[in-house]
Amino acid sequence: MLALRATSLVMACCFASAAGAADGLIAVQSPYSVKETIERFETAAKSRGINVFLRLDHAQGAKKVGKDLRPTELLVFGNPQGGTPLMECAQTAGIDLPLKALAWQDAAGQVWLAYNDPKYLASRHGADNCGPVTENMSKALGGMTQEAIRK
Repeated sequence: MLALRATSLVMACCFASAAGAADGLIAVQSPYSVKETIERFETAAKSRGINVFLRLDHAQGAKKVGKDLRPTELLVFGNPQGGTPLMECAQTAGIDLPLKALAWQDAAGQVWLAYNDPKYLASRHGADNCGPVTENMSKALGGMTQEAIRK
């Protein structure tokens, strides 16, 4: 009976933490401000020859309509060399490309940096057979993220 309770408790904790996370989103804490986190990510992307298409300040946009939003910035970036192979596996992946990184400050003041997991994107579009492509994308995104948050 005790083992059953312990198992139930462990399962409840796992489901509770999974329910709070967005599907397919990889998020890491950043020691920097939202603005500096996105700047550092942008620098890391550009140093790898990746195009930056857009930088969007959601908090600034909210102010334009009289709303208050904690710092939140989005970076849209990509490279046909990385994205095209995923679209060759599943052309509908183009709806999720170019890639995006989001930095935001939560209610406790902690800054986060997040991006969509390429494996999740591949699965979403039925491109599970595109493993080497998603592995390369995952490595690149992980490297840029670590570079952005490194002290």
